[in-house]
Amino acid sequence: MNENPGTEAFASHSARLAQIANPKSEIVHYGDDDPLPLDCGVKLAPFSIAYQTYGTLNAAKTNAVLVCHALTGDQHVANEHPVTGKSGWWETMVGPGKPIDTNRYFVICPNVIGGCMGSTGPASTDPATGKPYGLDFPVITIRDMVRAQARLLDHLGIPDLLCVLGGSMGGMQVLEWAATYKDRVYAAVPIACAARHSSQNIAFHEVGRQAVMADPDWCQGRYIDEGKSPRKGLAVARMAAHITYLSDETLHRKFGRNLQDREKVTFGFDADFQVESYLRHQGVSFVDRFDANSYLYITRAMDYFDLAADHGGVLANAFTGTATRFCLVSFTSDWLFPTEESREVVHALNAVAANVSFVEIETDKGHDAFLLEEPELLATIGGFVSAAALKRGVALSGEGELP
Repeated sequence: MNENPGTEAFASHSARLAQIANPKSEIVHYGDDDPLPLDCGVKLAPFSIAYQTYGTLNAAKTNAVLVCHALTGDQHVANEHPVTGKSGWWETMVGPGKPIDTNRYFVICPNVIGGCMGSTGPASTDPATGKPYGLDFPVITIRDMVRAQARLLDHLGIPDLLCVLGGSMGGMQVLEWAATYKDRVYAAVPIACAARHSSQNIAFHEVGRQAVMADPDWCQGRYIDEGKSPRKGLAVARMAAHITYLSDETLHRKFGRNLQDREKVTFGFDADFQVESYLRHQGVSFVDRFDANSYLYITRAMDYFDLAADHGGVLANAFTGTATRFCLVSFTSDWLFPTEESREVVHALNAVAANVSFVEIETDKGHDAFLLEEPELLATIGGFVSAAALKRGVALSGEGELP
């Protein structure tokens, strides 16, 4: 990763700031008189939430589906990304005729608080100083993200959701929605997630954070003020994390021990192997669309997530009295969020007699399987949400309720 510091880094961050200010999304701004209370005790004000919508809200406002994005995702779930030019990150799932059919449902995908695509985060301007927050931004939690999303729904005039769904950190948000806003969620689909972050996952995140903070261009979080960018540190963090998203089978099938554009090893430290070249590409491409401090804050939010601890140490307490319909999904080769962690949530839901179904999908694609073309996943989600819509009597977009 041969990155040029100085002028190039400054230009890159100037471009990023422009993207944050104009992410080509709808943005709701909340003023000083309408703060967002955070779990850390701070009241965040002013703050903004950027979001994308797809489809049309029906007259009864009963066909709204909230999609929650994962750690390195954003609101561009089913449209071309304004920074990378790539397709939306979940276009296999969301769109016309897809399982989350935008011809039928009104889909909302917000950028999380702490993010870097229009919602207020550490790269946003601190009104107290006129400079980017950096590490002065308050530490956030998954509940804070969901609390902000609930405020967005209030702004849109949507009282409740037909369904909330997401994978990985998005799945954590789904669980928090179901626990904190029981009366606003008709159906919930947590995918490839857990009710708390494991010590192993916290450890992986700490490695990533330390990689960012060890980069001399991090500047104690003030790199934007200094006209610098911790690109190398963030790239290494992304490389380490990306390994956890894949299975050993996937890595072996895609790369094995194949060499990269050479017939023999170089006896040096260039990218001799295809898997090395792949990881370096993942790291370098990531830093062009993500803010380093946002990475620190969002990984920390995932680490702090522990739904049982928030409800007296008993996970079932989080769902007491719920009328929400649940469909949990896990993958056999996902070692980041293994199936037993989804089963813990299922057991807790069974303990309170919740309406819950569970599917473990056989695949060798690892944690990232929820983002890929997995026919069983697509059929499961499409069928579950459609059945929930039918049960609720949801009409097509723009129409009234079914009789």
